[in-house]
Amino acid sequence: MIVSITIVKYPPKYILFAFFAMALHRLPLLFNKKCSFWKLLGCGKNGTFDIHPDYQKWGLLAVWDNEIDFEYFKAHSFIAQWWAFFCTEQYHILAQPIEAHGKWSGKEPFGNPKIKDHDGLVAVLTRATIRLNKLKYFWANVPAVASIMAHAKGFVTSVGIGEAPFFMQATLSVWQSVEDVKNFAYKSKEHAEVIKLTRSQNWYSEELFARFKILKTSGTMDGINPIKII
Repeated sequence: MIVSITIVKYPPKYILFAFFAMALHRLPLLFNKKCSFWKLLGCGKNGTFDIHPDYQKWGLLAVWDNEIDFEYFKAHSFIAQWWAFFCTEQYHILAQPIEAHGKWSGKEPFGNPKIKDHDGLVAVLTRATIRLNKLKYFWANVPAVASIMAHAKGFVTSVGIGEAPFFMQATLSVWQSVEDVKNFAYKSKEHAEVIKLTRSQNWYSEELFARFKILKTSGTMDGINPIKII
């Protein structure tokens, strides 16, 4: 199994076409037999959950049997041709799931891997559907945690992604090691408190957490490739 995360950037004059893509691109993805799971995504402005969308950046997360299937999609699909024509940047991450639990739209898209001996760069996906009556509590806690993450030891980069504004949100973050992820998640007082609140107040109707080994990156995001594969 290979997971691709693609972030594309539209110039301001083509933002309307980005909205069209969110509807139009569903059809070829539905009929793509090589893709077992996919989500068209919007992006936040500050690299994490963000109540203000970045209308120039959009994403696609997809699950493939192998890298060859993804490379064929990237080279020959209607969606790839759309990106090449309308977008000024494309950034692709290919990754292998090493741990996952929870569901996304009622499915376990990454299976249930339990690879414990991973060493090196790790990508972390945290994704949730927020209960409507808990939205104010969720968004009240986002800025502090986002600020801490950006300055945490081992943090490399992150992007906020979501299926719908406000209540279907996710963050993909990249870290130097699994140990750095654990230190941020459980030893950071602010983040640990938010985790407790999500459980005690039952913020989410559905959630998923996954870690990935980064296999390959290509393209640029904001003019650079922020992930250096060693």
